[in-house]
Amino acid sequence: MGSLSFETSGAARTAVEEHIGTLVADKVASRIAAMDRTLWGPAAEAEAGIRLGWVQAPEVSRPLVDDILRLREDLRAEGVTRIVLAGMGGSSLAPEVIANTAGVELTVLDSTDPEQVAAALAERLPQTALVVASKSGSTVETDSQRRIFEQAFTDAGLDAASRIIVVTDPGSPMDAASREAGYRPVFNADPTVGGRYSALAAFGLVPAGLAGVDIEALLDDAEEAAEILAEDAPENIALALGAVLGGTSPLRDKIVIADEGSGIVGFADWAEQLIAESTGKSGTGVLPVVVNAGDPETTWNEPDVLLVRLVSPADDLQPEDSGASQVVVSGSLGSQLLLWEYATAVAGRLLGINPFDQPDVEAAKIAARGLLDARPEPQAPAFTDGAVQVRAAAQLLGGAGTLAEALRALLGTLGPDGYLSVQAYLDRFGQAELAGLRPQLATLAHRPVTFGWGPRFLHSTGQFHKGGPAVGVYLQITADSATDLPVPGRPFTLGELISAQAAGDAQVLADHGRPVLRLHLTDRNAGARQLREAVAQLGGKG
Repeated sequence: MGSLSFETSGAARTAVEEHIGTLVADKVASRIAAMDRTLWGPAAEAEAGIRLGWVQAPEVSRPLVDDILRLREDLRAEGVTRIVLAGMGGSSLAPEVIANTAGVELTVLDSTDPEQVAAALAERLPQTALVVASKSGSTVETDSQRRIFEQAFTDAGLDAASRIIVVTDPGSPMDAASREAGYRPVFNADPTVGGRYSALAAFGLVPAGLAGVDIEALLDDAEEAAEILAEDAPENIALALGAVLGGTSPLRDKIVIADEGSGIVGFADWAEQLIAESTGKSGTGVLPVVVNAGDPETTWNEPDVLLVRLVSPADDLQPEDSGASQVVVSGSLGSQLLLWEYATAVAGRLLGINPFDQPDVEAAKIAARGLLDARPEPQAPAFTDGAVQVRAAAQLLGGAGTLAEALRALLGTLGPDGYLSVQAYLDRFGQAELAGLRPQLATLAHRPVTFGWGPRFLHSTGQFHKGGPAVGVYLQITADSATDLPVPGRPFTLGELISAQAAGDAQVLADHGRPVLRLHLTDRNAGARQLREAVAQLGGKG
C-alpha cells in the first residue's frame, strides 16, 4: 500500500480476521472519507458532524502553504531564524514530530514549568518569533506563555506584535484579540478539525513550515495515502490497524509502542495523545505506552498487552518470534499521520465510543482554576524523607516512613490488569534523565508504565486516566524552583500555575478513587537523585 506496510501476529492477527470483513461490508473507510457522522452512533453524531474535516486536510490545507512560506521568507529577511511554539496537546505534538523528523529546529514550549520557560526565553530572543497555537483560544498555558514572551520582546526593545504569529479557530477569543493587537498574520484553523487530528492542518503546518520543513512534500505524501485509506478493501491498513487497536477479544487495552528505527522522531508521543484522548472514556479505551526498543514491555505476552513496533520501510516486517501479540508498521511521515487518524476513528467505532470528544479533560482544568482562585495552604506532607516530601492517602501509605517504602506501597496497589502512570511536572529538557525511571519501574511492577511530563500529558493521556478503565495508579512528581516567572496581566506566577495544575489533577484522580502518590522535591537535583536511588533500592530488594 504505497509507502505503508503492516504485519500482525497472535491476537492482533485474530482481531483483523474477525473484524475486517464487517468493516469492509459496512463501508467504514469510504464513509469516514465522506465524513459520515453516523458511524459512531446517535450519541456521537453532533460531535462527529463538526470534527471530520481532518479527512480532507491533505487537500484543503494546500492554500496555507504559500502563505506560510511567504511569511517564513519575510521573517528570515528580518533576521528571525528561530521559531518557538507555544501550544499544548494537538497544537504542539504534531509540529514537534514533523520538525524533528525533518531535522529542523523548532523550540516547543508545552509547559508551565518556570525553568523550562525561562530557558526558552534566554536563548536568542532577538532572532526569535513565537507561534501561539490554541484551537479554543483560551488555553491557560498558551495564554501565559504568550504574555510572558510579549513582555520579553517589549523589554528587549523588539516590536512584539511583529514577532507573534497566532493559529486559532475563527471567532475564538484569541482570534479577535490577536487581530486587535496587530499581531503578525493570524492563521485561522479549520474549525471542523479537532486538535489531536490537526497534524496536517494549520496547527501542524504553520509552526513546522515556519521552522523550515518542506510542508508541501508532507501534504503530497499524505494525499497519496488518503486515496488508499478511503478504500473499502480487506487490504486497507487503516481498517486492519483500527481492528487491532479496538477489536482484540478480550480487549488488549495496553498498546505498547516501541520505535525501532522508524525514522519518524517522536511519532509514538503523537500517537499516544491521539489514541488515549480519543478512546479513553465511558470506562473503556486503550492506553498507549510509549517505550524504547528493548524496554521490558516489548518482550511481555500479557493478556492485556499488545506490542506495536514502528520500523523503517527498509526493515523486515515479520513480527519477532517473542510470543507477544504484535503489530509491525512502517511508512513515511505524512502517510503514517493519516493512517493512525483513520485507524483511531475505526477503533472508536469498534469500542462503541465517540472518538472526537474528551469529556474528562475539563475536570482537571476546573480544579486547577479553583485552586488558583482560592489559594489554599498546601496539604501537609505525610512525611519528609531528605529532599522529598511525600503526600498520599493514609490507606495508601500504610506504615510507610521512607520514600522507598512509599513507592513500594504504591506498586502494591497495582492489580493484574493495572498500569502505573508517572507524571513529572518538571522541565522535560533540563531533567530528561527522570524518564529513565519508566523502564526500571516497569521491571519492578511487571506491569505497563507510562511517563508523562506535566502539564502536557493533561492534554493527552489525562483523558484516559480519568475516563478509561479504573485500573491505573499514579506517581506525581513536582518540585520547588529557584526561578519563577510572573504572568503579565494575571494574578499568578508560572510556579503557582503549575502547582495548581498538579494539585488539581491529583484531586480529580483521588475523587475518581484512583491511588495517587505525590512526591514534591524541595531541591530539584538532590530530590531527583534521591528518587532514582530509591527506585534502584527497590530493584535491589526485588
